[in-house]
Amino acid sequence: MGEVLDIVLRFVVILLVFLLLPLIVGQTEHKVMAHMQSRLGPMYAGGFHGWAQLIADGVKFAQKEDVIPAAADRRVFQLAPGVALVPYLLVLIVIPIGPGLVGVDLDLGLFYVLAVMGIGVLGAIMAGWASANKYSVLGGMRAAAQLMSYELPLVLAASSVAMAAGTLSLPGIVEAWQWWWLPWQAIGGVVFFLAGLAELRRPPFDMPIAESEIIMGPMTEYTGMRFALFMLSEYVGIVVLAFLTTVLFLGGWHGPLLPGVVWTFVKVFALAFVVIWLRVSFPRLREDQLQRLAWVGLVPLALVQLAITGVVKVLAG
Repeated sequence: MGEVLDIVLRFVVILLVFLLLPLIVGQTEHKVMAHMQSRLGPMYAGGFHGWAQLIADGVKFAQKEDVIPAAADRRVFQLAPGVALVPYLLVLIVIPIGPGLVGVDLDLGLFYVLAVMGIGVLGAIMAGWASANKYSVLGGMRAAAQLMSYELPLVLAASSVAMAAGTLSLPGIVEAWQWWWLPWQAIGGVVFFLAGLAELRRPPFDMPIAESEIIMGPMTEYTGMRFALFMLSEYVGIVVLAFLTTVLFLGGWHGPLLPGVVWTFVKVFALAFVVIWLRVSFPRLREDQLQRLAWVGLVPLALVQLAITGVVKVLAG
């Protein structure tokens, strides 16, 4: 009975993180962008500092009509938002937030995370193909090209940390982490974070969406709550990327004075702020620039990080 209760409590905590943190990140994005770009709307909804902006967005999505194009593949069209969202919930199950605070400690946790995260991108590809809209298909093709390009540097950068720690278990990687890993693994951390942003299709890597060219890319034909699920998957993806970067490259719960869980969340929200900051600060990359960054920039840097890790391991071993 105690084991069943422990499993239920872990699942409830993970579900609360899955539902609550993305909303906090979304509300933060409204406020940060409002301050950085002098946007008035998000600062006035509901009165004091625009506290009701997120609620207003939720009510707006709930009231919109759920429309499916007549020529669409209805089953794939309906499944796509779930395929985009659910993998991130499965990833959160194996991410530790403190010593012993993890849903499931898998021996191959890092391998599991990288495999499942790739599934989420398929939601955009399914949505683009099923919508029977040329702009959606183009957005889906761009999403597929982006996935293939940035999956390689993402995996190579994560492999460097696994090599350094000598384990694929995420809690094991955090326990093996030392403060001097920060400069040593810095290249891999930057590569992993940028490649993760590209897989989430966040600005400046939002070429698959590109409102000025293809309306909303794969999501063009989606309305109401289905569109809201795609938006939620984006913010859950930001949370997952911030957690993984924290666990792999920033020491997870390690830190002075404060409890480990507090340090984890401080690092996660700092990285989420960086994601928002990049959106506000940089223009969208062209398709050729986006591909060049992956193959000419990030892949060689990830290989350099692997080489450095191998040399350090040999010298230290």
